[in-house]
Amino acid sequence: MSATSKALETLCKKHPKFLKKGGLCVALVVTETAKSKGLPLEPEALRTDEGGQVAGLGKAAVQSILEAHGITKVLAEEGGRTSRGSLGLMHAYVGCLNDLYEHGNMQLNEALAWWIEKVRIHFASEGPKFHFDPGKSLRSNIEDLLRQAQELQADAGGANYVGAMLQHLVGAKLDVVLGEGKVEHHGSSVADHSTQRTADYQIETVAIHVTTHPSEALIRKCAANLQTGLKPLIITLGDGVAGVTFLLKNSDMVDRVDVLDIGQFLTANIYERSLFKAADCRITLSKLLERYNAIVGTCETDPSLRIKLGGLGSGKT
Repeated sequence: MSATSKALETLCKKHPKFLKKGGLCVALVVTETAKSKGLPLEPEALRTDEGGQVAGLGKAAVQSILEAHGITKVLAEEGGRTSRGSLGLMHAYVGCLNDLYEHGNMQLNEALAWWIEKVRIHFASEGPKFHFDPGKSLRSNIEDLLRQAQELQADAGGANYVGAMLQHLVGAKLDVVLGEGKVEHHGSSVADHSTQRTADYQIETVAIHVTTHPSEALIRKCAANLQTGLKPLIITLGDGVAGVTFLLKNSDMVDRVDVLDIGQFLTANIYERSLFKAADCRITLSKLLERYNAIVGTCETDPSLRIKLGGLGSGKT
């Protein structure tokens, strides 16, 4: 292993977030900056004028580098610009590059190739892993996925993995129940107002809102639904049900809006579609998660939202 590769391996062990999409964006842009400006670099010169972000960091810059290496997938919609900790990662990487330069071991083309390979590994990586455990309740199996999404979110510096998973699990269930093509799917970052939607999904006269953090703004949307003859349905995490109920009571709509937690929403449907045959529940759940993965593949740019399936149809755990 070359001195450059060894130094980058050591850097990533000390700062694991370099291998997340935000960190990869920082590394790519700083490496390109080093190629164009030369070494050594001055970290303070790589800050924006306001000082709060890494200069040059953004989607366009990152995608330009990736496309030059035959990669067309979007690494990050903001190009790492809004990731917390980007400045700290930049300082650490500049220190690494300057140290290699001072010792005559810096090969910037090799460094760039090293980071490009890490991007390829990132895109090939799996997200949450699902193995059906027959010893657990159906709901517990489903909630295990949400726990994994929460762990991913904690490591992602602000990416809303849980919200995205909730939205697309609901969308997958609707597709399984109604048939594909009956509802329109959107990326989790697409706001309702930008598409003139009344909710995340509208089925006949039911407006379905999917949220991890119920808010007064959501209650106002429900009020607007009622005024136009729609029946609002809020689907949230189990812990969010009490919060929604409190907000609805304050708005005098508690008896006009239905609220379900995601575990209840999915579990009841899987039992019903399996005709309450426990052995068939894993097959029904498999179809739901396969549809979820298909929706994520179409609507999202982050492959780590996909669920790696295992132990569903075969009965293996």
